[in-house]
This record gives sequence, structure tokens and C-alpha cells, in this order.
Amino acid sequence: MYKIVKIGLIVISVIAFVLLFFMPDKDMPMADAMDSGGLNAMHWLAYILLFIAVALTVVFGLKNMVSTPGGLKKSLFGIVGLLVVLGIAYGLSSGTDVSAEDMLNLNNIETDESEIKKVGAGINMFFIMLLVTVGVIAWGAIKKATSK
Repeated sequence: MYKIVKIGLIVISVIAFVLLFFMPDKDMPMADAMDSGGLNAMHWLAYILLFIAVALTVVFGLKNMVSTPGGLKKSLFGIVGLLVVLGIAYGLSSGTDVSAEDMLNLNNIETDESEIKKVGAGINMFFIMLLVTVGVIAWGAIKKATSK
């Protein structure tokens, strides 16, 4: 298996190196550069590698989750916990943080209150998860310092 992965990486590296010579020049206009064959090929190579990485991560993650005793139960608790945090974050977001008219006038982005509420929920979820992470790290440090 290791030899197959190693050969695959060598082949991908050679393809990427060859595609490097087909990249657009720095003097080329942006619109023409975006339509160049070398850049499109590099994008496709990146998409393929991303797909392979995501697929293998999901497959091996599910395999380990099912094969480990209690792994499915722990994963279910984690998913339910994230859904609870998402519900709390969505409930905390008001949807009036930014005016939809301001978004249209200043940034030329058409939006409505529900989209603003979803963005606010994402920001709130980030901050809640940040606080939980800092709290867990602090708890571990305090517990380690006081146990000696």
C-alpha cells in the first residue's frame, strides 16, 4: 500500500511540475489568465486531490467509529452536542445586526433578514466553541497544576 501511495504522489508531483510551465504569464490580463488551460488543469488537480482526501477521511473515520467499542455512541453525543450549540447560537442571533439595505448599498449584496440571522448564528457558534475550547484548556491546566 505504501508503494502505491508513493508512486501516486510521484505521478501527481510530475503532473503538477509539467503544468507549472503552462501557467499564465504575470503580464497577461486577469480575464485571459483565468481562462488559461494550465490554470484550469491545476484547479482540476486540486479538486481531485481534495475529493480523494475528503473521501478517505470519511471512509476511515467511519471505519474507526464502527470498529471502536463505544465509538458510535461517542460520535452521536458529539453530533448532538454540536446541534445543541448550533440551536443556541441560532437563538442568540437577532438577524438585525446589519441592515439589508446597507448590504445592498455599500457592498452590492442582495440579502434578507434570514440570511443575516444565519451568518450571525455562525459567528455566535464560533465564539461559543472558542469559549468552550478555552475553558477546557484552562480546566486541564488548572487540574494538572493542582494535582501535583
